Amino acid sequence: MTVLAHRTDTLTRDALAVLQPGFEGTTAPAWLLRQVAEGLTSVGLFGRNITSPEQLAALTAQLRTERDDILVAIDEEGGDVTRLEVRGGSSFPGNLALGAVDDVDLTRDVARELGRRLAVCGVNLNWAPSADVNSNPDNPVIGVRSFGADTHLAARHTAAYVEGLQAAGVAACTKHFPGHGDTNVDSHHALPRIDVDLDTLAARELVPFRAAIEAGTKAVMSAHILVPALDPTRPATLSPRILTGLLRKELGYEGLIVTDGMEMNAIAATYGIEHGSVLAIAAGADAICVGGGLADEGTVLRLRDALVAAVREGALPEERLAEAAARVRSLAEWTLQVRRSALPEGSSAPGIGLAAARRAVVVTGSPAAAAPVNAPYIATLTPVANIAVGDETPWGVAGEVSALVPGTESGVYPQGSAAADILAAAGNRTVVAVVRDAHRHPWMTEALDALVAARPGTIVVEMGLPRAEPRGALHIATHGAARVCGRAAAEIIAGV
Repeated sequence: MTVLAHRTDTLTRDALAVLQPGFEGTTAPAWLLRQVAEGLTSVGLFGRNITSPEQLAALTAQLRTERDDILVAIDEEGGDVTRLEVRGGSSFPGNLALGAVDDVDLTRDVARELGRRLAVCGVNLNWAPSADVNSNPDNPVIGVRSFGADTHLAARHTAAYVEGLQAAGVAACTKHFPGHGDTNVDSHHALPRIDVDLDTLAARELVPFRAAIEAGTKAVMSAHILVPALDPTRPATLSPRILTGLLRKELGYEGLIVTDGMEMNAIAATYGIEHGSVLAIAAGADAICVGGGLADEGTVLRLRDALVAAVREGALPEERLAEAAARVRSLAEWTLQVRRSALPEGSSAPGIGLAAARRAVVVTGSPAAAAPVNAPYIATLTPVANIAVGDETPWGVAGEVSALVPGTESGVYPQGSAAADILAAAGNRTVVAVVRDAHRHPWMTEALDALVAARPGTIVVEMGLPRAEPRGALHIATHGAARVCGRAAAEIIAGV
């Protein structure tokens, strides 16, 4: 009986150790602290958990009263995907902007400064960078989160980002393996499929992941995508062929494998999160990310119990669960040693994000053709936000232009809006039309064409993937919608 009790306790602790749950609130709830004391080794933070750097530092300190080496993870890509600055917009441009500049030293320095800010707040695992090659311009979920469509550009910047982040003492989690760039479905909603051959995968999708592994990435995140050339039946997150066969054996990766959010419909609607989590660990994953939309003790206990039951029933080898838990604890120990080693505080370059955003801007047309811009009307044409980005974070140039040009007015125009609506609101003012991925939204391109035809002096700001033909007296491509990208565009509009 004593042996059985000990085994059960070990199983329970191992099952808790492989979970990375979220939670509600800006302080740690009692149930979370209780589970940390029981063996939970990681937590995931989202925008709902953060109001300020000071509050975040207090939250992580609270978690460490229960476990000094706890992994505190966050989805902080910078650019369009920010949790640290969810209500104001990021101080850092995202991957596409860094890829557009194509200065690996800049990418490394930006990632290091971002890592420094996370480390100061007590965050030690970042679910970034995205190593996806955005080979499909109609991709609804990657886009500006990728360094670009060029494989080798994506590879060198992925490696630089990993190096910069980890130089600040924050573990990088390179995603979304084996590559989410050639999809036209968002895995938050359904299961995407990539139908390319093995040679294409090796020459395109896998190259940035090889670079990340060579750069020493501490973690890799799996994608909820079906790649029939690798596994015709199981999505990558649940595939032994992809996680163990390809990532571990062929690519030689020895670090932590983390799943993408298991509550995403690509998994939850097909397998269910409990069964999916068991399959993921059995396939070779070491940590189960869950909590973007499921953030309660019941979820944690259900997943814990599902893993324990799978071991007892023989569906999941006990050694596989123990191995996964050991990898989680090993990374936790690394972060603890880094904190104790008094690592230098990154680059401490507070203005580097704006400087990078300015360098990323591409202007077509002559600024003089649109000048002078006095009291313009900013019309923001807004698509439905994808779930990874969310709709909490403001974007655009209206606030930044208003701060530089007195008398600026603005309006927001969702799908279905027409140029006539904008022209009526603008009156005689110069129109600044702000769009995001206009090439993917016919209603936007129609509105832009009508605006430019009626007002040749219209300024167009593209804050997504600049695939559409430049139009307007001045076309400003920012390569992302971070706050600093908006500021860089506003400076051009204001002539400062």
